[in-house]
Amino acid sequence: MIINSTIFKSLLLVFIAVTSFSCATRRSVGLEEGWELLSERKVNFIRDKDEIEVRSRNMFTAIRFKVEDKDIRLNDLVILFQNGDKLSPAIDEVIKAGETSKIIEIARDGRYINKITFRYRSMGSILQGRANLIVMGQRYYPGY
Repeated sequence: MIINSTIFKSLLLVFIAVTSFSCATRRSVGLEEGWELLSERKVNFIRDKDEIEVRSRNMFTAIRFKVEDKDIRLNDLVILFQNGDKLSPAIDEVIKAGETSKIIEIARDGRYINKITFRYRSMGSILQGRANLIVMGQRYYPGY
């Protein structure tokens, strides 16, 4: 079967456009050395509760959050460790878009995180979109 060159060129242009579009929507998060991306979530406007499972096999000494697009109000945080222990730091703060939260220390000699649960909400107008929350963990390096 012979394909008309005009049809072939059109199909090729469509393929290139679709491929470039899908690549353009992917983004990478720049992390400081020693930090690992644990999760990323869109934050609703009503009081939202999210639970993330940490699938990393690394031990962590601290966590922190980076907020994109909109400010958020973080009301509650619970970190559940692999051994069943919980850490519930007193937190009730607004994190501005483009900023990171304070570093939440877990343990000097590192711990395995099983889950992180938080209650939070996007702030401002719903017409401007939701906030994006990036959760990072600081890896434990024995001997440092």
